[in-house]
Amino acid sequence: MQENPNKKTSRTGSQHHDSDAAHLATLGYKSEFRRDMSPWANFSLGFTYLSPVVGVYTVFAYALAQGGPPMIWSLLITGLGQLLVALVFSEIVAQYPVAGGIYPWARRLWGRKYAWMTGWVYLIALFVTIASVVYGAGPFLAQILGFQASVDSTIICAILILVLATIINFLGTKVLAAAAVIGFTAEIIGALAVGSWLLLTQRHHNLGVLFHSFGAQGSHSYLYAFAAAGLIGTFLYFGFEACGDVAEEVPNPGALIPKAMRRTIYIGGAAAMFVCLALVLSVADIPAVISGKDVTPVDTLLNAAFGPVGAKIVLGIVLISFLSCTISLQAAASRLSYSYGRDDMIIGSRLLKKFSAARHIPPHSLLLSAIVPAIIVLGSKVSTDALTKIVSFASLGIYVGFQMVVLAALRARLKGWRPSGKYQLGKWGLPVNIGALVYGIIAMIDMCWPRTPNAAWYDNYIVLVSGAVVVAVGLLYMMIHRSYGHSNMPYNDAIPKKHDSHQSVHALNTRD
Repeated sequence: MQENPNKKTSRTGSQHHDSDAAHLATLGYKSEFRRDMSPWANFSLGFTYLSPVVGVYTVFAYALAQGGPPMIWSLLITGLGQLLVALVFSEIVAQYPVAGGIYPWARRLWGRKYAWMTGWVYLIALFVTIASVVYGAGPFLAQILGFQASVDSTIICAILILVLATIINFLGTKVLAAAAVIGFTAEIIGALAVGSWLLLTQRHHNLGVLFHSFGAQGSHSYLYAFAAAGLIGTFLYFGFEACGDVAEEVPNPGALIPKAMRRTIYIGGAAAMFVCLALVLSVADIPAVISGKDVTPVDTLLNAAFGPVGAKIVLGIVLISFLSCTISLQAAASRLSYSYGRDDMIIGSRLLKKFSAARHIPPHSLLLSAIVPAIIVLGSKVSTDALTKIVSFASLGIYVGFQMVVLAALRARLKGWRPSGKYQLGKWGLPVNIGALVYGIIAMIDMCWPRTPNAAWYDNYIVLVSGAVVVAVGLLYMMIHRSYGHSNMPYNDAIPKKHDSHQSVHALNTRD
């Protein structure tokens, strides 16, 4: 008698779910999420968070003006650096596939106080990044709708995008997964189509231009200009960690999420390089961008290549990328705040850990990830300059959160941690971990480096100042509320305890 293959697949899936639930139980949790997110959707979530179209289109003009065409090579350097970070994260999530990512990883690798600060910095960075993405999308939507460019129209359009992203997230994991796949498909097709069309119809330079700075460095060393232009890469290459933020919504996460993280870097990086290459080779007057005569080279190029109607269609594709990016960011932020709430680690935990049995999502955590970014966006009505100062923290905060986990992993390794998940680097674990930390430190120094000597000191050091303010507020909160001590959930358990080693030796001697 032949077995029904569908029945066999169903039984295999059920075994995976049982195994995932059992693994999570050993870590101290019983998940309320449904494992409805396929490997493809999990990758798409990371890709749309990384969003090569959003990243390149947003920072291209700045990077080209700072470093000229050779700035494209910074994408390769930062991509390799962040791949090292992704490999470290892959080992961690394989052993600790818990919703929230950065915070629970730091908790298991180091301890409660360290995890609280890691989660705090990363959560604020996510809120600010959501605000910066929807605010950056505002002018695109306003242009499509025919609104007059203004702060008011940008705010209204930004809030509309934020509301739409929130509604999609409220519909549950299946809808989130579908939105991520649709966003990925639209973005990758758009990137390939627009890039190919530009290369076919608007190309003004050959590949040799990628080694020509056009004097962008001025009187400085070109290394200084390249470092400034390299911010395009540091702004772009994160998002892979979102694959791990939803670890309790993916079947067999220990094996599948590490693959999704690496693919996010490979495919997202390749798409970003292609888009950037097409734009560089198609900008007719590069010196005009460097001198500041053309401050919107992307708009200039799209209008020339596609005309008014075609440019609006391209802007529509870009807008889908912005929306997908917002949805993914919001999903990551809500899972992190839910994870915080589930462990009673912050004021409002009673609400943040509430779960919708119907939708299988944390509704109050999702609302928080909409309300805080909305407040930041509305703040631009009072002062656009203030919004710029707040947003300047976004990339640094995410890198700080990353590197706190990388440092915790390195410390744990040196204290005896041996990754035991389904993905392991083996003998390469320590050198990769060290390389990821060195890269992260260099990237953060580059972000904080003062580049406006004629500005007031607090503007010249705005990225560093904003980072210091977030950390200081977090430390003050920890001193006053001491939320980090409210939870009895496991922590610092990656590192073998001395008595465990003695028990292991005793057990071996007994067997002998």
